[in-house]
Amino acid sequence: MIRSALQRFQASGALGQLVRYCIAGSISAGLYSAVYLSLAWWVFPAERAVLAVPFAFTVAIVAGFLLHSRWSFAGHGTRSSNGTQQGKFLIVHSAGFGLNLAFTWVLTAGLGAPIWTPLIPIVLITPIVTFLLQRQWVFA
Repeated sequence: MIRSALQRFQASGALGQLVRYCIAGSISAGLYSAVYLSLAWWVFPAERAVLAVPFAFTVAIVAGFLLHSRWSFAGHGTRSSNGTQQGKFLIVHSAGFGLNLAFTWVLTAGLGAPIWTPLIPIVLITPIVTFLLQRQWVFA
């Protein structure tokens, strides 16, 4: 049963997409982390680290769209030239943006945790949510 599910997963192309998504996501996460940490350490006070999230997210989403649309999900589904797909991508990542804001605000301002701690759920949870939404809706 598990073996047949894995074979269907691999045959659907999802395994390759997942691997490419993880690599591209790691690049985006690295960019996000670099921008977020730079701003949170040197520009904003620790209790206002959440103010660094929009800047970091903007850099990561631009890189992410280019990497995911041209590589991670290349050959999967259809591509839209009328802006529909870009709009869906933006909606999905707006949900990711909301998650990142919530993780950062709760952990830094709410719990007083070090400014690097939100990166843990941001790197582990947000990508799973956005991968599933992108595969099923944006690049379907």
